[in-house]
Amino acid sequence: MDNSQENILETERLIARRMTRNDHALIMTLFSDPLVMHYYTRTRTEEEGRCWIEKVLDDYAKHGCGLWVWHLKQTGEFVGQCGLRFQTDIGDQGEIEVSYMLLPKFWNQGLGAEAAKAVMEYARKMCGYKRLISLIRPENIASRRVAEKNGFKEEKVIVYQSQYLLEKLPHIIYVSQA
Repeated sequence: MDNSQENILETERLIARRMTRNDHALIMTLFSDPLVMHYYTRTRTEEEGRCWIEKVLDDYAKHGCGLWVWHLKQTGEFVGQCGLRFQTDIGDQGEIEVSYMLLPKFWNQGLGAEAAKAVMEYARKMCGYKRLISLIRPENIASRRVAEKNGFKEEKVIVYQSQYLLEKLPHIIYVSQA
């Protein structure tokens, strides 16, 4: 873990910090894992990993926040990424998404819900966002459980294609309103 970076958020078991270009290898542990990327239709290339980090850094510059890198507080081990994504291609005004992606060894431990809850609180208290969404593929039951555990409610199903998906696929928009 890069201790030179100031921590953004802290939970009972996790610490979050801003992503940097030096996190490319960490992000690629997510993007190159077929289990992690299953609902994103494919793994990603090294170049796509670099582009992802640049997008996150652009979000920091534009919005003051974005996706963060999460580590176990006790060991410093990289867990995954969780934070806010600014979706400009959904709805008239765009949407603010609570997004999470963890390494498989940390699944089914409540860490995704713990990180997402902290992000939701940050989004409301520090940024003043009232409406938050999560975009989840219908068959991604584990991710749906994380959203529901944090009080998100299913709003509607849309057919969605981000720049990271090869095709348009159904996604459920889960909503949390302050």
